[in-house]
Amino acid sequence: MERLNLPFIAKRRSECKLTLQEMAESLGFRNASTYLKYEKGEYDFKANHLPILAKKLKCSLNELFMSLFLLF
Repeated sequence: MERLNLPFIAKRRSECKLTLQEMAESLGFRNASTYLKYEKGEYDFKANHLPILAKKLKCSLNELFMSLFLLF
């Protein structure tokens, strides 16, 4: 099972010098506070958000996820 790596998303946004408002607008939200609730995990990103996130954050879709299983 995999989950979105929210700390990675926040870090990449900062590294790419993107504001919360820029991210909000790219996903069709009106304001930064709505986007921040997604980035903090209060709301779940939808499947249609993921390609937009990857493009804005200049990363692959796989990089948006973290594996919850450890290989031994």
